[in-house]
Amino acid sequence: MSEQDNKAVVRRYYDEVLNQRNMDLLDELAVEDYVEHDPFPGQGNGLADLKARVAGLCGAFNPLHFTIEDVIAEGDKVAVRWTNAGIDSGGFMGMPATGKEFGIAGIDIHGLRGGKLAEHWHVVDQLAQMQQLGLIPQPETAGA
Repeated sequence: MSEQDNKAVVRRYYDEVLNQRNMDLLDELAVEDYVEHDPFPGQGNGLADLKARVAGLCGAFNPLHFTIEDVIAEGDKVAVRWTNAGIDSGGFMGMPATGKEFGIAGIDIHGLRGGKLAEHWHVVDQLAQMQQLGLIPQPETAGA
């Protein structure tokens, strides 16, 4: 697959799976032995666990919307810089739902194999998210 083809697969993941909640599309977009290098607690590898991860995100933060800011591809790797916004409506990883809105940024790297999602790594601004949701305190204003 070309780098442009790989970028198109990754864009479909954000646009159609995450934003439009089309979980069934993962059967087409991801390999059965998918590897998550930064799993949520209790998450394993494989397509079923990827589906559970997406379902957990979409269930906890509804609405949840990803905006792709940049997509860079080289070989079989695609890096995505994104922002997302949502409302904590369902609770997440044992934390209670707060009903509060948040907006955060992150970077994902997707490894593709045969034109399908095969691996994932990410860096997400979880500190800002937890602060916005009121789950940890905001820092005091500098110089106050």
